[in-house]
Amino acid sequence: PLPPGERVLWQGAPRWTALAIHAFHLRKLVLYFGIILALRALGVLADGGAAAEALTAALWLLPLALAALVLVTLIAWLTARTTIYAITNKRVVMRVGVVLAITLNLPYRLIESAGLRAYRDGTADLPLALQAGEHLAWLHLWPHVRPWRTAHPEPMLRSVSEPQKVATILARALAEHAGIAARPAIEAGVDSP
Repeated sequence: PLPPGERVLWQGAPRWTALAIHAFHLRKLVLYFGIILALRALGVLADGGAAAEALTAALWLLPLALAALVLVTLIAWLTARTTIYAITNKRVVMRVGVVLAITLNLPYRLIESAGLRAYRDGTADLPLALQAGEHLAWLHLWPHVRPWRTAHPEPMLRSVSEPQKVATILARALAEHAGIAARPAIEAGVDSP
């Protein structure tokens, strides 16, 4: 239940397929395991083995590669299923955690700025830069954190559907809190899928 005077403007969750691709790098893992299997086969061929032996050697590793890919996909699905993002007129709320759920309340006074990184699959990440001196633990946020920002972690709404709508709602709420006119959300560019 929300305190009196607070209302939910938007609530949603990450799209699990986009989370698997963008946060857990599933496509890169498929490529990695493909290269490993090819190198295994080429190693057998380089040692003088027959094509059938090379194929057999690579196929012995295939179940391990598939198991790893299935595990990463399962983790992405569980992460999306157990995550709830909410934007209210006073704060951003992130309920995250597969095993141990934590709720992060980010009042607008703590948020310095918000960004938008759109993808071709129709989803986007919305990082939230915090005011100087505010700090959250990177491990508490992962994977709901902007990559490569370990010194000053930025919480991030990951793989959000309808990103323009969500960005507009967030921009208006932040502007209203600051007492200024809202600027339209502008996509900084669309990344490859």
